[in-house]
This record gives sequence, structure tokens and C-alpha cells, in this order.
Amino acid sequence: MELKIRNRSRIIQVIALLAFMSLVWAYAQLEWGLPQNIKRAVLQSRGSIVTESGTALARTVDGKRMYPQGKLAGQVIGMMGVTDGLEGLEAAYNSQLSAGENVTVTLDPAIQATAENVLAKGVQEHQGEYGSVVVMEVRTGKIIAAASYPPFDPNTWKTFSPAARRNRPFLDRFEPGSTVKGLTVAAALNEGLTTPGTTYDTPMQRFVGGRWGSTIHDAVDHPRTLNTQGILRYSSNVGMSHVVEHFPNEKLYAYLHAFGFGQDVDLPTMITASGTLQPVGKWNDLVRITNAFGQGMSATPLQLAAAYNALANDGRYVSPRLVMSEPAGVSRNVVRVDSAHTIHTLLRNVIRDGIPGAAGIKGYDLAGKTGTAQVVVNGRYSATIYDSVFAGFFPSDAPRITIAVMVHGARYEYHGSMLAAPIYRDVAAAIISQWGALPTEPPQSEASSAP
Repeated sequence: MELKIRNRSRIIQVIALLAFMSLVWAYAQLEWGLPQNIKRAVLQSRGSIVTESGTALARTVDGKRMYPQGKLAGQVIGMMGVTDGLEGLEAAYNSQLSAGENVTVTLDPAIQATAENVLAKGVQEHQGEYGSVVVMEVRTGKIIAAASYPPFDPNTWKTFSPAARRNRPFLDRFEPGSTVKGLTVAAALNEGLTTPGTTYDTPMQRFVGGRWGSTIHDAVDHPRTLNTQGILRYSSNVGMSHVVEHFPNEKLYAYLHAFGFGQDVDLPTMITASGTLQPVGKWNDLVRITNAFGQGMSATPLQLAAAYNALANDGRYVSPRLVMSEPAGVSRNVVRVDSAHTIHTLLRNVIRDGIPGAAGIKGYDLAGKTGTAQVVVNGRYSATIYDSVFAGFFPSDAPRITIAVMVHGARYEYHGSMLAAPIYRDVAAAIISQWGALPTEPPQSEASSAP
């Protein structure tokens, strides 16, 4: 009997040991995947991710996937699992990379680094939660920077949260707020519904929308009457309600849709989000007016940059482009060249006459518009959480670069003119410095900011 018990005990010990070894092997497979020699052979042939200038953003060395630039463009690049890409470019172009093909991206390492550094400084100083910057080349639509904060290093991706890994310029949706006023005014100019000097009665609040309407308010004190230039300078919601008063719903919707809102971005392979634009069948007077100043709709930073890039590009929308091997995306005329040139002047004066210190660079003509948007929380607009937004381009007379900025949840100073605008300014300054462009004497304002 004692011998049988001893034998059974040994059998149980052997079974337990085998079970333990199975668990160890299973864990090893989950943690490290295939045996190291197989993994190394698979990765060794994987292509690199490089910039046009030849800077390596991802490559394989001795069977290990490495990201030589560390956190630079980390969210755009993404990261590797055992043998396949999990997020970002590594996932989107996994087939090509696995076949040993390199992927060349449009990002400019110097401008990307500047955008990331300036964004991080601004978000930290104002105690924001997160933010993003998109920089586009006007004529080509090339994305030369797509910065996210908080930062992310794909070399040690397991130590970062999903929020830090998020490619915010392509995925974050927010109400663009008053930045849309620049687009709406361009559309109204194109339709002959306003001119830079057309004046409107602009009290600080106005009830709009008829029986089912609401009272809209202005946040910045301004004269009792404003012309179109003044409406943009003081960012008057009341003024915008007049500008679009006779704008047919279907036509304004068509313009916003042509600017890229309410539809997917034509950026092949990469995962991007789409903002929302209510179907025109649901529009009424109130919806038309609130959409005219960027409320009740949403966009991503990439969509906002592409929309403003259309203004910069003489009124022609070009799809953003990230990977050089991909064909050029869709392009379309949104407003006439003369309408685009007029809005260039108006948006230049917004900076020069309104916020020269926050968004301007002495001796250079920049153009753009701020936005300060309340964030919807539990179905209601929050009184404490805001998105700080800025979109613009430069030089204003012959634009080469478009920039969009968004910072969410700043606790210190959340107004677009105080947070997003300086980020735009500092990124623009770095690019101008890289160009070695000499300052020019700014031209006289072609339209006064108030009647």
C-alpha cells in the first residue's frame, strides 16, 4: 500500500511539473511570441520607415525592431508586436514592410521635432490634458508634421498607456468652434452674400431660429456695428448669424462638406476618424447659424488643417498625403481664386490688427483664426472644459504652409488666442527660420476691423 501511494505521488508530481512547464511555455509565447531565432529571421527582412531626407524612423537591427529617433512621431509610426505591426504605419503598411519594402513618409524631422516640443511646452504651461498639431505643405497636401501630446516612444511601447499611443491628429474629434468662421465667410464671399466692408448690427447677444430658436452670445466686447472684417477680428457669433441669414441650408452644407467636414479623409491605408456634420435634412435656421461658427459639428485636427489648406491653396482642396508611394488623393475647387485671396487678407488682418503678439511674427505676414470651443460632457456643453484651437497659413500673400492646433482641457488659460495661437506662432517661426526668409514690411490693412 505504501509503495502504491509513493508511486502515485511521483506520478502527480510529474503531472504537476508538466503542467507548470506548459504554463511557462504559454506565457513565453504570449510575452515573446515565437522562438527567438524565428522572430529574428522574420524581422531581419522587414523594411524600414524613412523620411524623404533619409532619416530612419523605424528599422531592424540584429533581429530587433528599433526606432532610432525615440519619441519623434511615435504615434504616427506605431509599434511592432512579435512579427507584425500593431498600430500606426507599422500596422497600416505591414504587408509592404513584411515583404522587405521601405516606406517613405512626408514628415520633416526638424519640423516634426519643433511641433512636438512647442506643443508639449504649451500644454504643460497651461495644464492641458492633451493636444495635437498638423503642418501641411499647401500645394501638395504633404503632412510634414503630425504631433501629439503626451509623447510616446515605440521602443518601450508596453510602458505607455493607450491614450499616450493615440495618434491624436488623425483620430481626435472636437468642435472646431470659431475657426469655421473663416471658412464660412469665404463661402459667403464666394456666393456674393457679403463683402469685407458690409456692415451689420451686432449687439452682444441675439435670439435666432424663430419659435424653436435660442439666444446666441458674443464673448469679446466689440462695437455695436461691425463689418465682415470686424466680425472675424472680434469673432462675433452674432455677426456670423447675419452673414449666413440668407445662405440657403443646402448651399452652406455643400461648402462645409467640400471643405472636408462630415466625410472621411482621403488618406490611404492609415486609420483616420471622421467628424460629424448633420445631414442637411435636419438643418433649420438655428443649425445653419451654429454650424457657421463651428458649433454642433466636429472635426479632427487633420480635417481642420485640410480645410484651411484649401483656403491657402487658392480655394482648391487637396487631400492630405503621408506616404510618398501613395498616389495623390482627391482634389476639388471649393471657392474661386478671388474669394480665396480676399479671405487671405481678412485672416491676415485678424492676426495683425487683433492678436499680433499671440499669433504674429514681426516683419512676416501670417493669417489665421482662433477658436475656443466648449466641450460636450454628458450631452451638455461644459462650463469648465474647453478646446483651444487655431488654424492658419503663411505667408498670407502666397501661402506655403498650413498649420492647425488643438489643445484639450487646459486648466490655466484655455482661450484660443492665449494657448493655441502662440503654438501656431512658434511653429511658424521655426519654419520661417529654417527657410532663412528675410522679413518684409507688412502692407497696410486693406479692410478696417470696424466700421
